[in-house]
Amino acid sequence: MSQMAQALRFLIENIAGFFALALLLRFYLQVVKAPFQHPLPQFLLAFTNWIVLPTRRLVKSVGGYDTATLLLAWLTILLKDFLIIHLFPISVSFAMPTALIGLMLLALVHVLQLSLYLLIGAVIVQAILSWVSSYGNPLTPILGRITDPFLRPLQKRIPTVGGVDLSPLVLLLILQLILMVPISYMEGAMFAMMSTNW
Repeated sequence: MSQMAQALRFLIENIAGFFALALLLRFYLQVVKAPFQHPLPQFLLAFTNWIVLPTRRLVKSVGGYDTATLLLAWLTILLKDFLIIHLFPISVSFAMPTALIGLMLLALVHVLQLSLYLLIGAVIVQAILSWVSSYGNPLTPILGRITDPFLRPLQKRIPTVGGVDLSPLVLLLILQLILMVPISYMEGAMFAMMSTNW
């Protein structure tokens, strides 16, 4: 791959990845009913409203969930994957149904992958804040809304050691294993569906 193609891939992955991350974070904060008075949620609203609000007119919420925001995150990653694939010297014919289905499923796997990275980041930041911020941080309740559903079941089963809660470390290990095994397997399967030459 040429240096120009590498630079273009870097820009596509980071710009699209950041926007998809913002959309996913907005979606998950709405799911957990996090307070939106903090600067971070306010930034997410200001950053994504330009496309979320018009899309909501076309895509109605399902089960009370902001389906439009989630759909936009998937479409962003779908576009990113489509552009990245064209930077590689491989032969993929999107006229073939299997290639199109593979690309759409690959984007879905990458949504799940990005969601896991988001949860990992939330756990790490929350752990750091718990150590360095004695008086609490306004970001802590927001992070807690995201991580508590995953940490609480572990906290019930894992005793503290010397007063230290080990559940964040265990959760991080579990998430890393999920990324390494099933996510990587599904990603490889989708690549194989699109092209045997990948």
